[in-house]
Amino acid sequence: MQKIKDLAEKHHLISNIFDWPNSKEEWQQYRLTDEQVNHFHEEGYVSGIKLLSNEQVEKLRKELREILDPEHPAHELFYEFHSNESEDPNSVLFHSLGHWRITEGFHDVLWNPAFVMAAHQLLENKPVRFWHDQLFCKPAEHGGVVAWHQDYSYWTRTIAMQHLTCWTGLDDANTENGCLHYIPKSHKWGLLDAPPLAGDMNGLINYLNEEQKEQFKNPVAIALKKGYATFHHPLMVHGSYENKSNRSRRAFVLNVFADGTVSNTNDELLAGVPPVPKGDKMQGKFFPLLFEPN
Repeated sequence: MQKIKDLAEKHHLISNIFDWPNSKEEWQQYRLTDEQVNHFHEEGYVSGIKLLSNEQVEKLRKELREILDPEHPAHELFYEFHSNESEDPNSVLFHSLGHWRITEGFHDVLWNPAFVMAAHQLLENKPVRFWHDQLFCKPAEHGGVVAWHQDYSYWTRTIAMQHLTCWTGLDDANTENGCLHYIPKSHKWGLLDAPPLAGDMNGLINYLNEEQKEQFKNPVAIALKKGYATFHHPLMVHGSYENKSNRSRRAFVLNVFADGTVSNTNDELLAGVPPVPKGDKMQGKFFPLLFEPN
């Protein structure tokens, strides 16, 4: 029987989908502007960052079609695989973690120069270490919601809070097919309780005070063309509505943290990954260093 290759063994680009810069000058083209960085810190997010060409999007779409099959030979490498996390056939949300271990393209997007440079800047110029990836797919006509939530409410097993989320579309996303929505400045609210991701869209409202409920009335829709990304703070309140359009809405998410983040539990951090003892630094095979200034 052929041995399944675990691409988590490789902590560098393994295909020709991206070119790694070799000089400070080559890195400059990927830097965010001061205005973009300031917007992130003030509003809690920055959007419209181009990370992928059309050709790169097509490669990832092809790989996505392959790994959506539960019978894929490397299926065991997923940390999680939910064909429909909502369990309602009329409200489908495909959600998985761990695909970076399976295909070359989804492995190499971790080392996309445009991604790691932006992440480095938004993490206050600290070295960037990988946390985990996600896929969110909403099929046409019966795609489900991702309930309002804060990412760090699911990540308190790692400290300090110096995390970052990057959402990248593999389809054009708008309000018709379930694009991401933010509550601007909600990253300043502090940590709230965590609702089920594919549950009641507005379940988070039960944890808000009156002032927060007022701000909650003005969400911002993040419409993006395929290949474009949005970055948000770990306490940013965000979610996405159902997809009843005739177009799919596929996206992948990269979650990272600043190097030096430690485990806050003796339990598993991700399914099937050996525990990192509480207080020990997050590093090693499953948490590679993606970028450090040199």
